[in-house]
Amino acid sequence: MPRIQALILASSALALSAAPGLAQDTRPAADPQFSTFTPSTTPNNDGIDYSIWDEAMRNIVISMGPSLRQSAGPPSQGFGSRRQYGHVSRYRLEGTRIMFTFLDSDVIASFTEYRQDLERTADTVDIQALSRNEQLAYWINLHNVAMIEQIANAWPVRQPRRMEVDGVPLDEARFITVEGIALSPRDIREKIVYANWRDPRVIYGFWRGEIGGPSIQREAYNADNVSRLLDRGARDFVNSLRGTQKRGSTLEVSELFEEVAPFYFADFDSDVRAHITQFANEDTAAILSETTRVNANINEYDIADLAGGVREPSYNEITVAGGGPYSFRLPRSMAQLLAQREEKFQRIIRRGRTGTVTFSNIDLPGDPDDKGEVE
Repeated sequence: MPRIQALILASSALALSAAPGLAQDTRPAADPQFSTFTPSTTPNNDGIDYSIWDEAMRNIVISMGPSLRQSAGPPSQGFGSRRQYGHVSRYRLEGTRIMFTFLDSDVIASFTEYRQDLERTADTVDIQALSRNEQLAYWINLHNVAMIEQIANAWPVRQPRRMEVDGVPLDEARFITVEGIALSPRDIREKIVYANWRDPRVIYGFWRGEIGGPSIQREAYNADNVSRLLDRGARDFVNSLRGTQKRGSTLEVSELFEEVAPFYFADFDSDVRAHITQFANEDTAAILSETTRVNANINEYDIADLAGGVREPSYNEITVAGGGPYSFRLPRSMAQLLAQREEKFQRIIRRGRTGTVTFSNIDLPGDPDDKGEVE
């Protein structure tokens, strides 16, 4: 695995845009402090270029593949000596991972530069006047850049929710500034996006740094792909063990659904079931049909990286051929995790599940002009 190259996240003059928003029907009352971020009802056609962040995501995010609804099982005896290194979570073969282990100080500093670049965007562009999709992509990208930046600065860390920024829990820390207003990651989610978007798919755009949460995508969000990526995130999550499970007659779901219930699932059991049904595959549909009640008790707070949030003292020396041999050190626990990932992919291939094909931006007769808009 080659060294992460400088992701070239230096400041760049971004062409920008933001959008209109819809008043929500049953969600909590809007916070007047954040009313300035209410989307305009007369959007313009401006757009933001996220190609720099797109390149970064392709370099530092690795997919563990679709869930097979099978627990990963305990690590082998050789996983560590007296101290356990690496991931032990039963969900460790689901979702996506950030390769924090391989990020050097220059790359980490570039995350801060890029986050500040996105903040400055709002000083020159009317974010609220962009299209809804353009604006939503801005908030998701800013949130995720900020989360990766802070976790990278603090790494190694086992559980991001235990982190603090200047003595304040990471999710509550207002280290992001847009239009002169200090924001926390939670503010972006709840005070801006959840307050102004009715579509519950938006919850799958926000990366929380935890295995138990929605996956971070291997591409940046933009106005054209935001609906598609939210669909992908929804299907990945609701059809995984960390999203839904069956225990007797109970449908167990992630704590995430309970967290966002005030915004999207007022009649919790009924609304959550209806939402999951939209994205359920055959296995998940069977779970829905075989259960009668809902309980939000699934969680996994361990960091969504490849190393379990620790620096392991023992390494394997890996030599890669091609253009001359290239050698690098790989922590033993990580090598084992990647080997388990490969075994999982082989099982997927044997089952005939080799991937999905997604068609997007295809106009058909009768399609509405705003068919890809996330409301």
